Amino acid sequence: MRTHQTMTVSLPPEMIREVERVRKSERRTRSELVREALRVYFNRMRTLPASTPTRRELRALEKGRATMAKGEYYTLDEFAHWLLGRPGKKARAKKSSARSTA
Repeated sequence: MRTHQTMTVSLPPEMIREVERVRKSERRTRSELVREALRVYFNRMRTLPASTPTRRELRALEKGRATMAKGEYYTLDEFAHWLLGRPGKKARAKKSSARSTA
């Protein structure tokens, strides 16, 4: 009786190259590498505490999404400039779509 079962998995080419690189450098088979990766993943998932956002956190998320929908936000570049003390742009206002109704 077999002690293992075979499973087929499709991966993007970049990931296949990375698997091959690690496999060769660690002198392991693909199966060994994937088994170890799954063990690590399963152990981590078991130890992570489940988290449910509070009502306050949900309200803050809704408020942030509404602000972004209005177009009032900073880009990552603008934020980085602010962090480094460089003058950056102010929050942008949402562009209005000016349509003529003629």
